[in-house]
Amino acid sequence: MGKLEGKVAFITGAARGQGRSHALRLAQEGADIIAVDLCEQVGTIDYPMSTQEDLDETVRQVEALDRRIHAVKVDVRDQAAMKAAYAAGVAELGPVDIVLGNAGIAPLGSAEPDPERTFDEVVAINLKGVWNTVWVAAQDMIDRGQGGAIVLTSSTQGLTGRGSDGSAAAIGYAAAKHGVVGLMRSFANWLGPYGIRVNTVHPTGVHTPMVENEVIGRYVEENADAAAMVANLMPIDLIDAVDISNAVLYLVSDDGRYVSGVTLPVDAGFTAR
Repeated sequence: MGKLEGKVAFITGAARGQGRSHALRLAQEGADIIAVDLCEQVGTIDYPMSTQEDLDETVRQVEALDRRIHAVKVDVRDQAAMKAAYAAGVAELGPVDIVLGNAGIAPLGSAEPDPERTFDEVVAINLKGVWNTVWVAAQDMIDRGQGGAIVLTSSTQGLTGRGSDGSAAAIGYAAAKHGVVGLMRSFANWLGPYGIRVNTVHPTGVHTPMVENEVIGRYVEENADAAAMVANLMPIDLIDAVDISNAVLYLVSDDGRYVSGVTLPVDAGFTAR
C-alpha cells in the first residue's frame, strides 16, 4: 500500500514539468488526481507553453499507474472556472486531501514591449493563481474535518531575489514568489487548527520545458546577472523534477505530519551562498 492510498490531490500546472511529475509521484503512492492547466499561450511569454496534448499525456501516464484522474483545461486566474473544475473533480473522484499550487510562468528573456503587462501577468498567475487554488479548496477541506496538506510552489527567487536584472519579468517573478511565502504563512495559521498543513517548496533551476527552452537559455547566456539565478552551491546546473516531487511527497504524506509553515528549499545549496 502506498503512502497516499485513498487520497485525492488537486494539482495545478499539471500538463507537464513539475506539475506532471508531482501527479505521477503522488499517483505512484496511491493518490487519484484532479489535474488542471491553462494549455495555451500567455501573451507575455515567448517560449512555448503547455498544450492540450501535454495534459492528455499526463492523463495517460497517471492512468497507466492504475489511478484515476480528472483533467480540466482552466486558467488559475479565473476563480469561477477554478471552482467549477474543483467541484467537477470532487464529484468524480471524491473529497480532496491534498492541494498543490504549482502553476506558474517565467517570462524571463521574453520581449517586454509593455513592462506593466508583463508584471501584471506574472503576478496574476504566480500569486493570485496560487491564492485561487487554495481558496477554492480550503473551506471544503475545513468542512470535511479530515485535515489535509497543501504545498505551494515558490522558488529560490522567493527567498533571495538574487540575480535580478531590473526587468519587469525578473522583479515580478521574485515578488510573486515571495508573495507565495506570505500566502503560505497566512494559510498555515488559518488552517492549522483544522489539521490542514501548509508549506512551500523552493526549487532552483529544474529540468522542465519552462526552463529548458531557447528563450530562457539565451537570456541566461547573455545576461551575467541572470546567471546568478541558477548558480547553485553544488556542482549541478539543473535538478530533476522528481527531486521536487519527492519533497512534496514528504510534505503531504504522514512522513511530514507535523510539518507546517516551513519554506523548504530543494536547491542544490543555492540559498546557502
